[in-house]
Amino acid sequence: MKSKVVLAGGTGFIGQYLEEKFNNLGYDVKIISRQVGHISWNNNTEIVEAINHSELLINLAGKSVDCRYNAKNKQEIMKSRTETTNILGNAILACDNPPTLWINSSTATIYRHAEDRPMTEDNGEIGSGFSVDVAKAWENALFSFDLPSTRKVALRIAIVLGENGGVMTPFKNLVRFGLGGPQGPGTQRFSWIHIEDVYQIMLFLKDHEELSGVFNCSAPNPVTNRELMSHLRQVMNVKVGLPSPKWLLELGSVIIKTETELILKSRWVIPERLEREGYKFRFSTLDTALQQILKKS
Repeated sequence: MKSKVVLAGGTGFIGQYLEEKFNNLGYDVKIISRQVGHISWNNNTEIVEAINHSELLINLAGKSVDCRYNAKNKQEIMKSRTETTNILGNAILACDNPPTLWINSSTATIYRHAEDRPMTEDNGEIGSGFSVDVAKAWENALFSFDLPSTRKVALRIAIVLGENGGVMTPFKNLVRFGLGGPQGPGTQRFSWIHIEDVYQIMLFLKDHEELSGVFNCSAPNPVTNRELMSHLRQVMNVKVGLPSPKWLLELGSVIIKTETELILKSRWVIPERLEREGYKFRFSTLDTALQQILKKS
């Protein structure tokens, strides 16, 4: 019988990548989603059946934060993360043969705005505000479950870079239209990770049965926003990039219904635990990541 992996919230940018990768490894991939054609979040019986006898449960579920933080969206962002995590925890409790590892998404934005020093799992300072409250509630939901047969890992994922979606699409468009200069002060840190490393880190955690708890899922060499935009222009061979001052970003964010926090917060996050445990990054520098992602552009 095939080994089984369950992708909860597995229809987005990261989920589609993982589905293809695990299929290629020969896994039976089950997907829990609000989209038709997959196991519904409302069908607890099917969720338990999917998770039972699985090798690995990966939870990526959650409403996109690329929206205005009004009351309705805030409620949906929080609920879509904590409620799904609780559904999965209770489903594991109902399994007679639970998965050995449950990897739950978290976010690198749990740390404070940092331009003075990097944030690690041991020495990082938790921030404040709505996004941090969501991250804390998300992790609390995961670690509230007592699951003696299942290791639990919260992956504090940085901004994920890959070929077919995610943040690369708007970044490429900015550069193409000559707006690829620094955004805001340009000094804010940009912590990132290549989508292939997200996948490889999950395999690494699966194979290292002694590991659990919180891990920063970010490349070891974050850059400033100014360096990010410069790298993008170089790889895309665009000479000119006009800067975007904070006031313009504030105006634009209202028009396109998003928040400037996604660009202006300084995320300086280092994967100290992963490197200490021996994980070797496939894409450790932004230049190598962008060269791979944009090679067909």
